[in-house]
Amino acid sequence: MAELQIAATVAERTLEIAFAVAAGEVLAVLGPNGAGKSTTLHVIAGLLRPDSGVVRVGGRLLTDTAAGIQVPTHDRRVGLLLQDPLLFPHLSVRANVEFAPRSRGAGRSRARRDAETWLGEVGLADLGDRTPAQLSGGQAQRVAIARALAAEPEVLLLDEPLAGLDVAVAASVRALLRRVSSTDGRATVLITHDLLDVLTLADRVLVLEAGRVVEVGPVAAVLGAPRSGFGARIAGVNVVRGLLSGDDSIRAVDGIRWHGTRDALLPADGAAVAVFSPAAVAVYRELPHGSPRNSVQVEVAELAADGARVRVRAEEQADGAPGLAADITAESAAGLRLAVGDRVWFTVKAQEVALHGATRPPVDSLGS
Repeated sequence: MAELQIAATVAERTLEIAFAVAAGEVLAVLGPNGAGKSTTLHVIAGLLRPDSGVVRVGGRLLTDTAAGIQVPTHDRRVGLLLQDPLLFPHLSVRANVEFAPRSRGAGRSRARRDAETWLGEVGLADLGDRTPAQLSGGQAQRVAIARALAAEPEVLLLDEPLAGLDVAVAASVRALLRRVSSTDGRATVLITHDLLDVLTLADRVLVLEAGRVVEVGPVAAVLGAPRSGFGARIAGVNVVRGLLSGDDSIRAVDGIRWHGTRDALLPADGAAVAVFSPAAVAVYRELPHGSPRNSVQVEVAELAADGARVRVRAEEQADGAPGLAADITAESAAGLRLAVGDRVWFTVKAQEVALHGATRPPVDSLGS
């Protein structure tokens, strides 16, 4: 198997992207709706011709707009699995899966063996004679997974592949996808909103926002110290973007300084992020005397109770990033008598805030 490389621009969808996925690696692509995730898969699969760019798998050039190369989807050896299973309604389950090896030139008996093997792998060996209309949504999705794997693609593109599966089945399919990606050496691109998919399947994470790559790195690094608003939302931590001030602080778009502990590799200036847990944030009606170094007045946008804990979410940040969050006890929330629309103070100690380098400056670069 081979490495996947893509560098492409789709002007109509404001997508400008470049990344590589090694053979046997799983890259999880995260981002809000409309960020360009599905468009990226369509370019790789050949369903969408970019305005400019290159798609390469190993030594094979699949797309090269400058050279006029656009290999048809069916000749790319790229498996694309969408949220809709798209099974052929007039074929049996077995025939649906047989279609994949047959399309790459396998004989009837070989295609039958492959179909039986992959249906067994997804736990549907006994449903081969059924039609798609006789399947549940989760069963149909597993048939689609079996068909995608039966094609023996060099690259596997997965768009929310486990949506609609119950917990036990999803766990077994995750294990299958992890195994076939690593042992068979397939470069795999996984679109998901499920943190469990990321933690159990992915080697690296790429975050897309507004058609641009804003963050990419190993799973532990991205989830442990996210540099983007969406990455922070997935990871469940607070992220404030800004510019370094040189005194162990950053200045956000709204002018507020955030003090913290600098990453050892952080440069003296440039774009940076402050990262801290909602559990480290205290909430007050009035700014307390001797308050921690980081104090900001916010408007409460959301209150959500979870057992003995209450999550207090502030309004969206000035640069459009998710609002800061504080996790406080139900007792504290009751004493504060909080309501949506209230103005309160969030405070967090500097030692609870980690400062990391960022891939891009905040909106408006703090100066326009």
